[in-house]
Amino acid sequence: MTSPAHTALDQWVAQHFDEEVAFLQQLVRVPTDTPPGNNAPHAQRTAELLRAWGWDVEAFDVPAAEVHAAGLQTITNLIVRRRYGDGGPTIALNAHGDVVPPGEGWTHDPYGGEVVDGQLYGRASAVSKSDFASFSHAVRALEAVARPTRGCIELHFTYDEEFGGELGPGWLLRHGHTRPDLMIAAGFSHQVVTAHNGCLQLEVTVQGDMAHAAIPDTGTDALQGAVHILNVLYRLNRDYLATTSSVEGITHPYLNIGRIEGGTNTNVVPGKVVFKLDRRMIPEEDAAQVEADLRATIAQAATSFAPPRGGRALQVDVRRLLLAQAMKPLPGNRPLVAAIQKHGEAVFGEAIPAVGTPLYTDVRLYAERGIPGVIYGAGPRTVRESNAKRADEHVALSDLLGATQVLARTLHDLLA
Repeated sequence: MTSPAHTALDQWVAQHFDEEVAFLQQLVRVPTDTPPGNNAPHAQRTAELLRAWGWDVEAFDVPAAEVHAAGLQTITNLIVRRRYGDGGPTIALNAHGDVVPPGEGWTHDPYGGEVVDGQLYGRASAVSKSDFASFSHAVRALEAVARPTRGCIELHFTYDEEFGGELGPGWLLRHGHTRPDLMIAAGFSHQVVTAHNGCLQLEVTVQGDMAHAAIPDTGTDALQGAVHILNVLYRLNRDYLATTSSVEGITHPYLNIGRIEGGTNTNVVPGKVVFKLDRRMIPEEDAAQVEADLRATIAQAATSFAPPRGGRALQVDVRRLLLAQAMKPLPGNRPLVAAIQKHGEAVFGEAIPAVGTPLYTDVRLYAERGIPGVIYGAGPRTVRESNAKRADEHVALSDLLGATQVLARTLHDLLA
C-alpha cells in the first residue's frame, strides 16, 4: 500500500528529474576508462557537484604506490555521510565510477550523455554512473520530504570495481573509514540481486625456446605449447555444464581466455606467450579448490606437450591476478529485499524478483565483513539490454526515474 509519504517522495523525484538527468550527463562527460585508470578527476567533479548542494564530501586519495602496483594511475574514493540522529541503522549506498574503455562501434558519443528517444547514452551511463544519480537524488528527496530524525546514510562513490574493488570499497573498509549496518550497491531496477558469482583471474606465461623460422626444430614453439594448454582448458567448459547452482539467475561455472600476447616477429618461432584467463565460480564452489585444480590442469597439460627431439621442455608460470569471492546472501538482508520488492512492484507495476547474477562485483567486500547487502539501482532487466561494456551503452530515463523513487521509498521505510 502506498502511503502519503511515499507519494510525496515520488512527486519530489519526478519534479526534480531534469536536475537528476543533468547531473548524470555531467558525470558521463568525464571519462573514467580503466585502464588506464586515471579516475581522480571524475571524483573531483563529482565532489564539486555534491558540494554545490551544501553536502560535506570526504575525499580519500589512495596512495600512489598502491594504485600503481595495481596497474592504475589515480584513485580518489568519496564518502558522503548524512547523519539524522541517534538510533537507527547506517545504510551505505555504493556505486563505482570506473569503467572499461568504450571500444568501437558507437553511434553516439561515448562521453556525450546524449538523450535520444528516452535513452541517455554514454559509457557508464548504465553501469554505474546512473546510480551516482539515483542514490544521491533519492537521498535529496528523502531529506526534502521525510526529514528523517534517526540513523545515517552514507554514499560511497568508488573507483576500482573493474580491477576487483580492493582499492575502492575494500580500501575504505580496511582502513576503518566506514562500517555500515546495511548496504545497497548499483544494479538494475527490475530485480534485486542477493548473490553473485566469484571470479578467479590467472596470468599464464608459457616459455619455450626462440628459433629462426627457417629451422624451427632448433627451438620449442611457445605458441604451439600455449595452444595445447588452451585446448585442455577450453574442454573444461564441457565438464562445468554438469556443475549447477541452486541460486536462481546463476547457472554453471565458465572459463574464458580474454587476452593472448607473445612472439617476436613473423619469421621467428615464438619463445614466450602470455595468456590471461577468467574463471567464474558459482556460490557453491570453493575458490581455493578451483584455483588448485586449474593450476594442476595447466601443469599437466604443459608436461604432456612434446617439444622437438632434443628441444627444451615448456616452462610454465602461473600468477594470480584476481580472486573475487562469490557473494552469498546474509540473513540480515531481508529488510532490504522486502522493501525493494514492495516498492519496486508499486512503482514499476510488476513483481521484482530476488535473484543471483553471474557477474561479480565489489559488493562481496561488504558481505565478507558481515555487512548484509543487495544489488539494486537504475537499469533494465539484464546487462545485455543496457549494452554495458558494449557500444552504445545507455539507460532508459524511465528506469532511472523509477529506481530513484523506489530507493527513496526504501530509505524512508528503513529509517522510519
